[in-house]
Amino acid sequence: MRCDLVAAKWKLTALVLSVLLSSPPSLAQTSQPADADDWRPSSLNQPGRQYPQVTSDGRVRTSISAPQAQKVELDIGAVKYPLTKGENGVWTGGESKPQDEGFHYYQIWIDGAAVPDPGSLYFYGAGRWGSGVECPAKDQDFYALKEVPHGQIRQNLYYSKVNKTTRRCFVYTPPDYDKDVTVRYPVLYLQHGGGEDETGWPNQGKTNLIMDNLIAEGKAKPFIIVMDNGTWSMGGRPPARGQGGTWPPAGWAEGFQKTLLEDIIPYIDANYRTLADQPHRAMAGLSMGGMQTRAITLANTQTFSHIGIFSGGSISPADIENAPGFKEKVKLVFVGYGSRELESRGGGRGGFGGDPKANVEALKQAGINSVFYVSSNTAHEWQSWRRSLHEFAQLLFKDGGRSPSSPAAAVAEPAGKFVLRVDCGAFAPYKDKLGNVWAADQELEAGKTWGAVYGSTLDREGVGITGTDIPRIYETERYSVEAYKFTVPNGKYTVRLHFAEAFDGITGPGERVFSVSVPGQAVLKDLDLFKTVGFLKPLVKEYKGVPVENGQLVIGFTPNVENPQICGIEILAE
Repeated sequence: MRCDLVAAKWKLTALVLSVLLSSPPSLAQTSQPADADDWRPSSLNQPGRQYPQVTSDGRVRTSISAPQAQKVELDIGAVKYPLTKGENGVWTGGESKPQDEGFHYYQIWIDGAAVPDPGSLYFYGAGRWGSGVECPAKDQDFYALKEVPHGQIRQNLYYSKVNKTTRRCFVYTPPDYDKDVTVRYPVLYLQHGGGEDETGWPNQGKTNLIMDNLIAEGKAKPFIIVMDNGTWSMGGRPPARGQGGTWPPAGWAEGFQKTLLEDIIPYIDANYRTLADQPHRAMAGLSMGGMQTRAITLANTQTFSHIGIFSGGSISPADIENAPGFKEKVKLVFVGYGSRELESRGGGRGGFGGDPKANVEALKQAGINSVFYVSSNTAHEWQSWRRSLHEFAQLLFKDGGRSPSSPAAAVAEPAGKFVLRVDCGAFAPYKDKLGNVWAADQELEAGKTWGAVYGSTLDREGVGITGTDIPRIYETERYSVEAYKFTVPNGKYTVRLHFAEAFDGITGPGERVFSVSVPGQAVLKDLDLFKTVGFLKPLVKEYKGVPVENGQLVIGFTPNVENPQICGIEILAE
């Protein structure tokens, strides 16, 4: 996507933000003793094509039939290399200098016209479909196709109410996604760079192979990855960088932000088995996508808990001062760059929010889990971003990173069945003595897969609950509640309801009486906690084999005397 990968005369629109982020040509170190002479077809060639070819030290050459042409050149790394015409009208050569390891866009110039190489597969970058070549990398094993369980890249078409058009996204689901339909997964929203589209990460980025290998090695938790089109536009023509005004222009990310929050995330949560809450939702992106990630996550700390910025700036202490709840809610900030990017920019200063390494260190000092990663001997290019994803993925959705005051929802350990424990009335999650995590309470709202219908909450910490190893659960309650509704996979569940009368206004039997309904079970009629167990004593009602056939589990409450209340709910797949 770097503009230096195409000819200088190639003009991208002002909307291709990567032009503004481009770095000098990514030529590999030239201090090697001699050029390798081990030419072989690129791994990205069309089936059966012998050209383009690469060497182990990253040199590239190609061949094309153009009998009427007067001049043919290979254009890679912002440098043109002449090809030699043979007697049969086939032009061959254009041997380039060594390129950095990994993927590179390139094109062929024929008598002044830039065209794709018919020998290569095509990739969308720099605002058009063009050629790509893969230079061997010392660490290419982490994205190699191996004999391991493989996930899927699924194409999704959906209607966008925000844009009033049909859009497309690609979704990676981990290897066991279809084997156990009771398991729900965290989600990473992963964005491409300027001049690219939603095909960038699945094709150039090799996202699925990176994740398949990490999961097989036990280095990453399985999670879903959503790759959508973040191309942006604004009315009128905003000033180019260095021509007055600010860059990017104010509000530049708001269009995609609205699409992401109102269309993409609700669609994914409705159509995939996600853990649809902030602790289990991440966002990352490269270049322009990293800048979008920065802008969107800073403005929506209630939505994203893990942040990855690859060659797209960084987050400074000043940024988090203007982002309420950032320190409490965000579990990880990851910033990655290619080493050549930092060298060419004097350590990353002079834009993109300041020195990225210094900003990461400052966030660490502020108590925020932050990581700075440098890809060795790469520039503003895909090998930097493949490596960044590889490192970032290993840090995502680790329980140890949870802030004690951040909200949490369902916890699904690797390969575990659906489990949800709710501490009704609580504003923060709670981990009991057995290691079970109880989610903070929430009301049912758009985009959420579970929550309470009406009601108010109370926390009577230290009230004196006895007769239980988990008194904290019974110190909080939701009262005046009509129902709790849960979206869960179809199947059978064990449901446990936890109650305790802790309101000092209830002084005897008959002063609070209500009924509770659970699907497929006899109604719990006229429950009177004071009469049944007494004041400040816990009561647990367990229901086995609760059926769910339409994806919905509803627990209903009906008042008789005073308002219904509940302290905790457990929903466990059988």
